[in-house]
Amino acid sequence: MGSLAQLAVEKGIKVTGCDQNVYPPMSDQLEASGIELIQGYSEDQLDLKPDVWVVGNAMSRGNPLVEAILNRGLAYMSGPEFLKSEILKDRWVMAVAGTHGKTTTASMLAWVLEYAGFEPGYLIGGVPGNFGHSARLGKSDFFVIEADEYDTAFFDKRSKFVHYKPRTVILNNLEFDHADIFDNVKAIRRQFHHLVRIVPGDGTIIANGQDKNLKKVLKQGCWTPVQTFGTKAGKCDWVINKLGKVEYRREPMGQIDWDQLGKHNRLNALAVIASARSIGIDTEVAIKGLGEFSGVKRRMELIGQTDNCRIYDDFAHHPTAIATTLEGLRAAVGKQRIVAVIEPRSNTMKMGVHGKKLLKSANEADRVYWFQPENLVWDLSEMTSGDLKHRVKMDFDTLLDDLINEVAAGGHIVIMSNGGFMGIHKKLLNEVKLLQEASK
Repeated sequence: MGSLAQLAVEKGIKVTGCDQNVYPPMSDQLEASGIELIQGYSEDQLDLKPDVWVVGNAMSRGNPLVEAILNRGLAYMSGPEFLKSEILKDRWVMAVAGTHGKTTTASMLAWVLEYAGFEPGYLIGGVPGNFGHSARLGKSDFFVIEADEYDTAFFDKRSKFVHYKPRTVILNNLEFDHADIFDNVKAIRRQFHHLVRIVPGDGTIIANGQDKNLKKVLKQGCWTPVQTFGTKAGKCDWVINKLGKVEYRREPMGQIDWDQLGKHNRLNALAVIASARSIGIDTEVAIKGLGEFSGVKRRMELIGQTDNCRIYDDFAHHPTAIATTLEGLRAAVGKQRIVAVIEPRSNTMKMGVHGKKLLKSANEADRVYWFQPENLVWDLSEMTSGDLKHRVKMDFDTLLDDLINEVAAGGHIVIMSNGGFMGIHKKLLNEVKLLQEASK
């Protein structure tokens, strides 16, 4: 919603908005765009008298401002509706869908188009390092969008991505997530097939050829040319190996030279190369562009370091995302010490749906701190009972003290949360800075 607001401002629309507990980097971007942000949802905001209220999918019945809008019969629409009618109309939309990797892959794709001189528009659920902003209108027909399967609004329970009318679609992967709105993975597959059904016949679908759920989605019916990607030679159209060497139908296409970690990022890159080629960008150009990709804020972002310790911020909010992130770091640092700090904050995590998978997801870490917030409905200590490398913390200050000691011990500390985590990143860095100054 913050990115959408910035696009509206860029179009010359006056924008105000309300929310609760907005945190960087989005709060900084909104301020820089001159968007007035009102804390909370009081009815007196009706005095602003906007032409239309754009309602985010976090809003629900019972919200005082939502109720006031409905009671007065005021004009309102969802964020995806606004995008469809005001931003995406007449654009060649390139949508990136999947349980994991949407933000990073969309960022890579937007950058490769930029590197190739296309000057695309984009809307991404994070801040790409190569751009510094999460959204822009762009100057070409192409628009890259992170396409989320979460529902649209309290009044529209379809997945957001069905509004975007894409001509190019990346299907990265599909696992069970969003247990608050989906009963099982079959329900998610149905929404993905809704997306497949609206991609035109002269468009392109780039699909992970090794994902069993995506195979089931496509078997339900597909009317668009499909190219597959993966790591198994002979099994997919596009293949990448551990060294970053790329092949298309067994023909060598080049090798990516970059500093991004993990198999998941290699697959993200492969999907981008295939998508770029489908709109006329030479594979060599795409590979060179990826070599200059500088990552995404809050995706294994190095936020601070000492002589013997590096501290990262990561958005991981699903067992698979946690596991692939830590596996990528382990492959890069060998036997060096890794400490994972995890806040189970997503709705699915809060419900305890993933259970033991969550514990196993941190196998590559040498020590794991789990922070149990007050609103978690299950006891993390039950999951970690008897495992000495896992520590559950219910008090934030105690957790912060322990992490200061971990910094002194050295290695790599990865802080994982899809929220602000009570400002832990800044507080830890401030404490580290004070200790460094005291030791001089």
